Amino acid sequence: AADRHVPDRNRSNSIMSKNVFDISQELMSNAYPGRGIILGRTPDNKKNVIAYFIMAAGEQPQPRVHEAFDPSKMVDPSLIIYHPVRLYNGTLVVTNGDQTDTIVDYLKQGKSYFEALRTREFEPDAPNYTSRISGVVNPDGSYSLSILKNFTSDRTANKRFFYEYDKPVAGLGHFIHTIMDGDPLPPFRGEPKCIRIELPIREFTNLLWNSLNEQNKVSLFVRYVDLETGEVEQEIRNKNAE
Repeated sequence: AADRHVPDRNRSNSIMSKNVFDISQELMSNAYPGRGIILGRTPDNKKNVIAYFIMAAGEQPQPRVHEAFDPSKMVDPSLIIYHPVRLYNGTLVVTNGDQTDTIVDYLKQGKSYFEALRTREFEPDAPNYTSRISGVVNPDGSYSLSILKNFTSDRTANKRFFYEYDKPVAGLGHFIHTIMDGDPLPPFRGEPKCIRIELPIREFTNLLWNSLNEQNKVSLFVRYVDLETGEVEQEIRNKNAE
């Protein structure tokens, strides 16, 4: 009878493993996930992991990580020209739009990224109205992810979701992207997916890049940051520079 209250650790681990996804399979199973953010921790628990990718999008030109090729063809330059990654006072911000600057501006005022994103909404790129995704990595290594997406058919209301991970787990991360398959393209559904992060930065970057659809992939940015020293390792892949 006393054993009835002892947790079954094997069962718990089994359930946990079923909820951890293979990022390569996730990317290969979706030809066009839009733009995506991965935040997590290396297997030795010593480095934060940040990754951001861009896929080609509709009528917009194919962008690089920090620039667009032909501004004259843009439907809305703010959807292409932006800072995807910024660092302020030890806090790293990564997003798929100019809300990067909004978040940093609020941090400079001593406010939170929650407050910043409550002033923003999904992108005005009819008919898809792409979601805005954002990630924040704090100096202590904890991180947050957010998605702002359309709520109503008349495009007049937002749904804002915030996910906080106060104690990152070694060898795991979380993945969120902007869109799913469909026409018009529906937003990402559910919580960010928990994924395995088991490789050094060069190998992990190559895994992500090779898993992205060859026709649609544009750019990939990966950074590992040492929690103790602040040392940065960084890899960038750019299809238009190959």
